[in-house]
Amino acid sequence: MYCSIDPATAILEVAVHKGFKALDMIPHVITEVTIDPPGVFVVEPSMVPNPNWLRPGIPSAGQQAFGDDLLSEHKFVLIPSVVSTASWNLMFVGSIAAGSYKVKSQEPFALDTRLHPPI
Repeated sequence: MYCSIDPATAILEVAVHKGFKALDMIPHVITEVTIDPPGVFVVEPSMVPNPNWLRPGIPSAGQQAFGDDLLSEHKFVLIPSVVSTASWNLMFVGSIAAGSYKVKSQEPFALDTRLHPPI
């Protein structure tokens, strides 16, 4: 599972990977969870092996392996967002982290229609 610390960044992250059309036309759910902070591993920008990974682009095999390794060692990983450089993303595998977070709220997501205007 891939999520962001704030809803606006989450919307941008999904839009980058799926597009605003998918956010507008396929039902999505926005979820707020609480996590015990000591259980979160923070990846500082200086810890990322290749600084280009912090710039927009198609994820490389190295990036994917780096993320997989982090998730094999930690239930929750906080990593800088490439889409919104002042924001952070929280990565976790739902089945592995089950019981380590609590759902605070969940609601259907509704995209602002100005983000997917008619052609």
